[in-house]
Amino acid sequence: MEFVSGYRDEFLDFAALLFGWFRKFVAERGAVGTSPEGRWQQLEAQIRRLPQDPALWVLHVLPNRSVGISLGQGAEPGPGSGLGAARLLGDEPPLHLRDLSAYVSFVSLEEGEEEEEEEENGEEEGAGTKKVETEEAGEAAPTSRESPREANPPGELEEAKQEAGGGKDGCQEDRAEDEAGPERRKGRRSEAAPLHLSCLLLVTDEHGTILGIDLLMDGAQGTAGRGSGTENLAPRAYALLCHSMACPMGSGDPRKPRQLTVGDAQLHRELENLVPRLGVKLAKTPMRTWGPRPGFTFASLRARTCHVCHKHSFEVKLTPCPQCGAVLYCGEACLRADWKRCPDDVSHRFWCPRLAAFMERAGELATLPFTYTAEVTSETFNKEAFLASRGLTRGYWTQLSMLIPGPGTPRHPRGPTPSLSLLLSGDPYQLLQGDGPALMPPVPLDPPRSLFGSWQAYYMWRGLGLDSPMAVLLTYPLTVYYVITHLVPQSFPELNIQNKQSLKIHVVEAGKEFDLVMVFWELLVLLPHVALELQFVGDGLPPESDQQHFTLQRDGPEGSVRPSSGVSARLSSGMKEKGGRRDLQIKVSSRPYHLLQGPKPDLVIGFNSGFGLKDTWLSSLPRLQSLRVPAFFTESSEYGCVMDDQTMAVATGGGTSPPQPNPFRSPFRLRAADNCMPWYCNAFIFHLVYKPPQGGGTRPAPGPAPPASTPAAPPDPARRRRGEKKPGRGSRRRR
Repeated sequence: MEFVSGYRDEFLDFAALLFGWFRKFVAERGAVGTSPEGRWQQLEAQIRRLPQDPALWVLHVLPNRSVGISLGQGAEPGPGSGLGAARLLGDEPPLHLRDLSAYVSFVSLEEGEEEEEEEENGEEEGAGTKKVETEEAGEAAPTSRESPREANPPGELEEAKQEAGGGKDGCQEDRAEDEAGPERRKGRRSEAAPLHLSCLLLVTDEHGTILGIDLLMDGAQGTAGRGSGTENLAPRAYALLCHSMACPMGSGDPRKPRQLTVGDAQLHRELENLVPRLGVKLAKTPMRTWGPRPGFTFASLRARTCHVCHKHSFEVKLTPCPQCGAVLYCGEACLRADWKRCPDDVSHRFWCPRLAAFMERAGELATLPFTYTAEVTSETFNKEAFLASRGLTRGYWTQLSMLIPGPGTPRHPRGPTPSLSLLLSGDPYQLLQGDGPALMPPVPLDPPRSLFGSWQAYYMWRGLGLDSPMAVLLTYPLTVYYVITHLVPQSFPELNIQNKQSLKIHVVEAGKEFDLVMVFWELLVLLPHVALELQFVGDGLPPESDQQHFTLQRDGPEGSVRPSSGVSARLSSGMKEKGGRRDLQIKVSSRPYHLLQGPKPDLVIGFNSGFGLKDTWLSSLPRLQSLRVPAFFTESSEYGCVMDDQTMAVATGGGTSPPQPNPFRSPFRLRAADNCMPWYCNAFIFHLVYKPPQGGGTRPAPGPAPPASTPAAPPDPARRRRGEKKPGRGSRRRR
């Protein structure tokens, strides 16, 4: 049994859901179009019998004139490390958004301009994913050789056959070119103009839940400037509406709206005679103007899938295991298949009672002092709406969001030395700021008089209100603080770490933590008399950042650049030091940890590590075993801690300490696709237990003692434990 929730990037889960639905829509649109006219009548009759949704539905027509997408060489099919459709749909190991930057770039289609725009923009890379998927699917949106009228109009069978592959041109022509081989594809791609998404058809309800999508694609720049892209869209829009009702993408069972409004006047007129055939009332007039009202966001989509067959929730009805309530299945067949997996220790039969114990920790993990706790720990937590309603749409907050910032929105600067301009400006908290008043109050004049062991105690001293969301970003420095002040003295008292005036800490397999590097400035506030050196190590760090380092100093606003040793920035914290100035040095090593050379650190820390998800851990853990340095790691779930313990046993013969909840975990509940377990960033902490130097031998891969005897037969899906509540629809993540 394997889950990857808490590690995979949310935008890739969103892409998997989006294009899983889109491919199904394209296939069924072709099937309907190539069938006799009675097939349309049958589909319309089926939709007329659906229950009514009281919410208003909206058909958005969103033309695009100026931005195209250029696919890099890595996006090509064939030999090499291409970005295949299977990877986008989640059949391969987890991707990160930065993996897409080598394949996708954005270009201007304005006359006389073809300049690349932010390749490293995480959300925009995800938009580029749409192009990769539709090209490789072979039967996605039409190219410039097709007109919108050829897109499966009801009753116009010849054009529909062309798009479905039954004719002599259209997509069949695309397939013929694709079959010519990678060399021909590569040559064609390099000579062709950027791809252009001329128009996007989007079906949502009034709350912003996405119910269906269709992409109208052009293949050349010359077509980018034509009209609104809404000519002859009625048949295509009608097919999209039918599929959105019979198979809604966002959530819920098949249903039809009581009323529909259309965002284009011409398309509204063309649909007047079609939409009533579905038993849906069309608004009297089109939606004249539409723009997002303040605080509006499209509701977060939850990529719920069966743990075994990976079918999405719009394809099948998913229910959790009736015994543990942790794992989602589409039916009894998949439950039984998972129950009987071999070897036994990967079967659900082995894990079911253990997962039930993990589920019982949900209430404890959701016990946090914040005023918004109930919202952010709910299974139905809409993170995008939470961030947008508080103006958290720029700076480091974009690292947490799937929203695509509009033109001119300040972005998180990237480069070999992160946020260099902000370092020299003397404002370490600028990237932590939202659109409203300052989120971080001035640094208290007096240093802490006691050690903090909870968010509530830290917030009170720091002057933060319990309605502040800063804990979501500060979980990283506060976790480091908690390890230094609480966990190391408990587990390694002989080190006397609290009396040290300088500490060298390695942050291993760093990635996201380095992208949020300025949050670690808070360590200077919490540990004012300790000189800290944080060295971020990992092969996922930007190669150009290798061997870079810079220093954050408290006194004086001036800054300087020293090419030989990196960047030195003097930042004022507003407090005078009594015991001399202490600095925070940041170093970067873009390589696996076992290849790192240099002095032995005082402490090693890793965030949301996932030992079993990356092969380099099988070399890095033995390196830590040889160093025998205190090493603490966090995980986003208790399940992850068990898997890390097993990986440590295989790699070194050692193990890990019993995991304990991290009081400084992030309050945001993470999504999961194929399970209902509670996942939180930095939820649990443990340290490595090294094998004795001599005669210790190895031990078998450990696992937690089962809280109950392992059942002999799979539970009856129709029965549920007494008093157990039916799980609600919530945020899911999967491999």
